[in-house]
Amino acid sequence: MSRASFDRQLADLQDEMLTLGKMVDRAIDQSIEALRTRNGELARRLILEDLEINRKRFEVEEKCLQLIARQQPLASDLRVLAAILNIITDLERMADHAEGNCKIALMHGEEPLLKPLIDIPRMGERARDMLQRSLDAFIARDVEAAKKISAEDDEVDALYNQIYHELLTFMIEDPRTIQRATLLLWAAHNLERMADRVTNICERVVFLVTGRMEEMNVNKTARL
Repeated sequence: MSRASFDRQLADLQDEMLTLGKMVDRAIDQSIEALRTRNGELARRLILEDLEINRKRFEVEEKCLQLIARQQPLASDLRVLAAILNIITDLERMADHAEGNCKIALMHGEEPLLKPLIDIPRMGERARDMLQRSLDAFIARDVEAAKKISAEDDEVDALYNQIYHELLTFMIEDPRTIQRATLLLWAAHNLERMADRVTNICERVVFLVTGRMEEMNVNKTARL
C-alpha cells in the first residue's frame, strides 16, 4: 500500500470517527428531550437508533484493525489508530448513557417529573459542548485545548452534586418522592459519566501528540 493511499484511509477513519461523534451528540440531545417531555415514542426510537451507533463503532474498529494488519504503521500513525480505537469506544459508551436516560424516561410512565428539569439539561449542554470541542482538539492535535476541556469536567461534577443534594432533600422531606427522585439521580449520573468519557478523549489527544499517557483530573480521582 502506498503512503498516499494509507494517508487517505487514515483520514477517512478520522472522518468516520467524527460522524460517530455527531450521532452520539444527537443521541444525548434527544435523550434529554425525551426525558424532559416524557416522550415515550421518542425514547423508544432512540433506543433502537443506539443499535446503529453500535454498528458504526464496530465498523470503524474493524477498519482500523484491517489497516494495522495490512500495513505496519509508523509509530506516529499507530498512535492515531490507537487513539481512534479508544475514542470510538468512549463515544459508544456515551451513547449507552444516553440510551439509559431514554429508559429512565420510559420508567416514568405517565407520572409527572418530580420537578421541572433545569440542571440536568445544563449538564447535557456542558457534556455536548465538551464532546464537540474534544473532537475538534483531536483533529487539530491541540494539547492545550484538550487539557482545558478536561478541566471543565469539574463544572459538570458541580452540577451533579447540586442535583444530588436537591433530590436528597426531596426524599428526606417526603419519602413518597424517593422513586421519582432516584430516577432523576440516575439520569444525572449518566450525564456525569459522559463528561468523564470526554476526559478520556482528551487524554487520547495528549497521547496522540506527545506519545505519553497523561491522566487528567487526578484530583477528582483522589476524592473518590
